[in-house]
Amino acid sequence: MEKKPEQVAKEIRNRLKEFIREPQVTVILTQLSSHDFISRIRVTGAVQKPISVPYRQGMTVLDVVLEAGGLNEFAAPNRASLYRRDRTNKVQKYDVLLGEILNSGELETNYKLIPNDIITVPERFF
Repeated sequence: MEKKPEQVAKEIRNRLKEFIREPQVTVILTQLSSHDFISRIRVTGAVQKPISVPYRQGMTVLDVVLEAGGLNEFAAPNRASLYRRDRTNKVQKYDVLLGEILNSGELETNYKLIPNDIITVPERFF
């Protein structure tokens, strides 16, 4: 069972009470290595609710954009991007035509996702 730093601090504080009157304990997380954190998909920018969700096999761009509540009124859907690290750790950028996916059912850029993908939806220019 994974615990939050606050929970661990409380447990340590309770154990120290028999030796110290009012123990002060702070737990600081120095490294995130859990599989759940590493294997996430993130959606940022002009969506209703920017999110970070656990990766599930078969996920697509549309799946996570809908999970983020869809686009907000300021979105520039056909300027969205998918960022993915390749085997050499270089970031690759893929254009995502969300407007075409959502409005016309054109699924060419509805990419299947892999762990650590990031989707950004920029705001349109006024």
